[in-house]
Order: sequence, then C-alpha cells, then structure tokens
Amino acid sequence: MHIEPGVVDGAKIALSYATATGTVGVAGKMAVDTIKRDGLGSLLVRSVITTLLVFVFFEVLPHHPVGVSEVHLILGSTLFLIFGAAPAAIGLALGLLLQGVFFAPFDLPQYGINLTTLLVPLFAMAALARKIIPAKTAYKDVSYLQALALSTSYQGGIVCWVAFWAFYGQGFGAANIAHVASFGAAYMTVVLVEPLIDLAVLAIAKSLYRFRDSGLFDRRLYGSAH
Repeated sequence: MHIEPGVVDGAKIALSYATATGTVGVAGKMAVDTIKRDGLGSLLVRSVITTLLVFVFFEVLPHHPVGVSEVHLILGSTLFLIFGAAPAAIGLALGLLLQGVFFAPFDLPQYGINLTTLLVPLFAMAALARKIIPAKTAYKDVSYLQALALSTSYQGGIVCWVAFWAFYGQGFGAANIAHVASFGAAYMTVVLVEPLIDLAVLAIAKSLYRFRDSGLFDRRLYGSAH
C-alpha cells in the first residue's frame, strides 16, 4: 500500500498533511478512550507489540510492487481483533514510520499519504465490527464470514485510498487507470488469506485465556462489549 514516490508530488502532497492530521486526531481520541477503559500501561504494552509486529509485516513478510503501490500482508483485522483499534492504529503509524526511517527514507515524503491509507480503513473496520459482531460475542469466537467481512472492508478501504491518491496525483489517463486496476486486483487477493490467518490467531488466543486480565490483549477478545 506504499504509494510510489512521485505519484503525488509538488503542492498536491499538502492534502496528505491535512488528512494525516485528521487521522492522528481520531487515533488520539481512541487512545484516550482506551486509557480510560484499560489504563495507560495496557495501551503502551499493546502499542509496543503492534508496532513491532507491523514493522515485521512490512519488512519480513513478502511484499511486491504492483502498479502504483506495493502489495503487503498487513493483517490489519488481526491486529484489531487481538489488540483493539487504538493499539492497532498506533502500531500501524509507528511501524510505518520506523520502516521509513531505517529502511525506506524515500517513502518519508509520502508518510502522510500512507498513514491515511492505513488508518482510515481501520477506523471504518472498527465501526463495521460494532455492527456485524453482536455485543455479547467475544472476538475469539467470530465466524469466518465475520472475519472475511472485516478483512474485505479493510483491504477494500486501502485499495480505495490508493486509487484516490493515484488519480489525484496523476489523473485519469489510460496508463494510470491500468496501474491502479492491477494494484487493486493484486491487493484484494489478500482477502483470501487474511480471514484464515485471523481465525488461526484467534484459535491460539483461546489457549491463552489465562492472560485475559493481563492487559496484553483487548478486553473484547475474551469478553462482551459491556
């Protein structure tokens, strides 16, 4: 989902500063709510874990340039189900930043673009989860179809944002449309894999029930929404 350098440049990149600022504001509100509910220590621990995981996802797992961006296995829905929305957002933001600082400094000018592309779909997925997963259902017990819906919404959101940035930056020429289409087709194949990973990780989480009150995981992983 990394927008290639030069796709959005010049004065146009200023829009990403505004979208990223708004995105950080929403993530900050989520973080404050999480601190009120679970405590600062729990948020910090989960955020460190998600940051390290995201860094591994970006640098270790296979990723390939396709069209206007790169196809990554980000596992956004997995992070959300296990650690919660705020730690997932913080981990995505910091993991992306660490990757840029240490391995891909050429991506740093596009940080606001990529941050928006990663986090806004996460916020939408969190809203969808509240609608499709009953309040009494712990996340460890979600079905394949529920996991598929979450993954599809997240990956679909990323594709939509990449398409927006590409068309905003380069217009609607035939070549650009083809590049966006090839990226979208390749990226949505992740949807076939991520729900299975979600269910596998959640199955492992069931065996870790003794840690339900440790602060390492989101409370909803083992309990209801109330």
